[in-house]
Amino acid sequence: MSVRLVIVDDHPVVRDGLRGMFVEQADLEVVGEAEDGERGLAVALRERPDVVLTDLRMPGLGGAKFIGLLAERVPSARVLVLTTYDGDDDVLPALTAGAIGYLLKDSPREEVFRAVRAAALGETVLSPAVAARLLNRVRTPAPAELSGRERTVLALVARGSTNKEAAAALFISETTVKTHLAHIYTKLGVSDRASAVAVAYSRGLLP
Repeated sequence: MSVRLVIVDDHPVVRDGLRGMFVEQADLEVVGEAEDGERGLAVALRERPDVVLTDLRMPGLGGAKFIGLLAERVPSARVLVLTTYDGDDDVLPALTAGAIGYLLKDSPREEVFRAVRAAALGETVLSPAVAARLLNRVRTPAPAELSGRERTVLALVARGSTNKEAAAALFISETTVKTHLAHIYTKLGVSDRASAVAVAYSRGLLP
C-alpha cells in the first residue's frame, strides 16, 4: 500500500523538486500540493493524505497555526515539517502543535523518504541537528525565575543601595536582604552584586 502525500511549500521550485523525487518511489504517491497553509488545509481535507510534508514560514497561514489546524481537522494525517529553520522558536511550536517529525531541507533524499514512511506509521522523526538541539534543551535547565521581592532588592542594589539602605527602604532586616541576595546569586549563577546586576540587565530582569 502506498503512502499518500500532500506537499505544502510556498516555493514552486521546491514543490517541483520534491514531487520529482517522490515519483521515483513506488510506495510514495503525491496526491496534492499547495503554496500556503490555507490551501494546504483545503487540499488535505479533500484528499485525506497519510502525510502532509510542509514548510513552516509561508505567506498567510503557516507554521504552528497551520499544523494545529491540520491536527484538528484532518487528525489522520501525520505532519512532517521540512524547512530551513531549526531555531527553538520554530522547532518547539511546530512539535507542540502536532508535527510528528522535523527535517531540514539539506537532508539527503533517502532520509526524507525514510522520514515520510516512518511518519505514515506514526513514528517520530527528527533531523540530527534538531534532535541535538532538543536534547541540549532538556539537559540545560531553564534559568530560575526571581521572585517579586528579589527583583525589588536587585533593583535597589542596581541603584547603588547598600544592604542597610535596601533594608530600610523595604522595612525588612538587613539579614533578610542578605538572604534575598544569596538566592539571587544562586538563581543567576553569579557570586557578587556587580555580576548579579549585569546578568539581570542582560536578561531583561531590570528596566
